[in-house]
Amino acid sequence: MRSTNGNESNQRRIWTLQGAMLALNCVAVFAICFFVYDTTQRICAQYNARTFLDTVVTIPADPREDLLFCMVLMGVLAATFVARILWLEHHQGPWTAVTLALDVVVCALLIYRLDFNYNGVVLLVFANVVANVRDGKAKLLVAALAICGYLLADYNLLSIYLPLYRVSDYIQYYTADVQQYLFSINNVLTSLNIVLFVAYCICVIDWQRGTIEKVNQLYEELQSANQQLLQYADMSERMAQTRERNRLAREIHDTLGHTLTGIAAGLDACLALVEVSPEQTKKQLELLSKVSREGIKDVRRSVNELRPDALERLNLRQAIEEMVQAMSQISDVQIHFQTDQERLQFDADEENAIYRVIQEGITNAVRHGHAKEIWITLSRREQEVLLVIHDNGVGAAEIKKGFGTRHMKERIEMLQGTVTFDGSDGFTVTARIPIRWSETYD
Repeated sequence: MRSTNGNESNQRRIWTLQGAMLALNCVAVFAICFFVYDTTQRICAQYNARTFLDTVVTIPADPREDLLFCMVLMGVLAATFVARILWLEHHQGPWTAVTLALDVVVCALLIYRLDFNYNGVVLLVFANVVANVRDGKAKLLVAALAICGYLLADYNLLSIYLPLYRVSDYIQYYTADVQQYLFSINNVLTSLNIVLFVAYCICVIDWQRGTIEKVNQLYEELQSANQQLLQYADMSERMAQTRERNRLAREIHDTLGHTLTGIAAGLDACLALVEVSPEQTKKQLELLSKVSREGIKDVRRSVNELRPDALERLNLRQAIEEMVQAMSQISDVQIHFQTDQERLQFDADEENAIYRVIQEGITNAVRHGHAKEIWITLSRREQEVLLVIHDNGVGAAEIKKGFGTRHMKERIEMLQGTVTFDGSDGFTVTARIPIRWSETYD
């Protein structure tokens, strides 16, 4: 895997190649403009203007003005290049796009001012765009435009339709030996610009490959971290289950153990007194009855302490709606809750079971089923409540008895109810709970 230092070194090479292309294009543009300007001065000084005009199609209006204007434009390209390296490289935003757009405009003005005798600056601008545009589609669009621009800005193509001056006409003004020298310089500058651009493209590809490898490495590390987090979560859940079992064991031991021990001792006393003193036995049984009722109160008090906090603050319907809203807000799952009962009011153990089953059903649908939508319906069917939790998740061809489903089944069966699971179309939990309507529900 490539290190960060390797990527930084590659980035410096890219900047170096961009700088070399910029310097080479400055030299090429200056050479063309100065050559045309100097040759024009020579022609005028040697009084060969008439002869020269007879051999060309057209000439630039003001070679000196072209020289100054083109140098100013190359200065703008140099300024935008330096600005992107020193400041905009660390502040990606609209200003980077502005400088790149300015480069395109400057490129078009340069080529036009040179009468399309040199179009190598298109490669420089394209290199700048490739280095600074992050969006893949935008890069493809710019590449297509650059290729079209490079092809259309060809002198041999445009000179057929437009009156353009030609640098080769100025070169032919000199002797054969000098012409050979000048043509060689022109070809070398053009070829060297293409070579630098190819080297730049290779360097960019290598840099992007290193970036992709780094991203893949980070992705693998992230996957490994996720696996560890899942293991930690599973371990934490098991530890929480163990702590809960231990707490319930202590609660049962302290609450029921004391009461049942007293009842057992009292019954032993009754067995000893039943034949000797029936009246004393009756008093003893009355005392045992009182102790039993007190024990039942202690058990109910312990059970009430296990109720969810939402059921302590709200009624059942409000608690369910609050839970549904909270889960919908923290996830991308849409949860729908419907009931045909205006008022949901049951005994504490019934409300607790209904709330916990809905809670566990939502958790399983999101965590294991990867559902995007969940439907919860709670309705009355004669002397029982019908609770249905259905989701559009992956479902399960074979339903394994995990802690969640086992816990739901235990809760419902404690109320003498039944619960079934169906994983053929998403996942569906159907619970039927006999309700003591006559005691708490009107």
